[in-house]
Amino acid sequence: MFGMMKNSLFGNTEETEYKLLSSEIKDGVSFEVRRYDGAKYAVVSSEGRTFDQVTGELVRKLLMYIGGSNEQAVAMGTAAPIIITVYPRNDGVLSRRLVVAIRIPTSYQQEPPTPSDTTITVEDRPGMTVYALRQFGGFAAESEYRAEALRLTRTLGETAPFQRKQYFCCSYDPPLKPYGRRNEVWFLQEEP
Repeated sequence: MFGMMKNSLFGNTEETEYKLLSSEIKDGVSFEVRRYDGAKYAVVSSEGRTFDQVTGELVRKLLMYIGGSNEQAVAMGTAAPIIITVYPRNDGVLSRRLVVAIRIPTSYQQEPPTPSDTTITVEDRPGMTVYALRQFGGFAAESEYRAEALRLTRTLGETAPFQRKQYFCCSYDPPLKPYGRRNEVWFLQEEP
């Protein structure tokens, strides 16, 4: 636990790099289209509990893993953002299925440490293009992410080529940062 706190407070945070394809403002709402390369991610999932009930627990597991709670006892630094994949129902309410991921820092991409927590897996994720709603602050919970996702949906319109069965809730800050927080909503662009 101390390793996780030390890592998130004093460690270097490596922000996941992307290629900015466009930056747009539509109806007063600012968003970007970004391209992320494929990479290895530490991933943990949950079914049966709500977003607000379980995200803190899942994020802590991943921060502990990259903070040194792994088979090799290696503190890797930290990476941002933490990406929470959610699956909205037709009424916009999130289902009780979540997948939380954090990119393995670059220097460990080739050989990531083995998770000691068996609920954590390391996945090779393909590259992706996303519509990213520009940042919003605070300790975002399900209601804030849902509201921002609705804003982005309305802004992009019905014909925009993005996946509607899932989206990403992203947080860039360590859990102990009290203010000036950065959160985003990403929609996965459907590839032509």
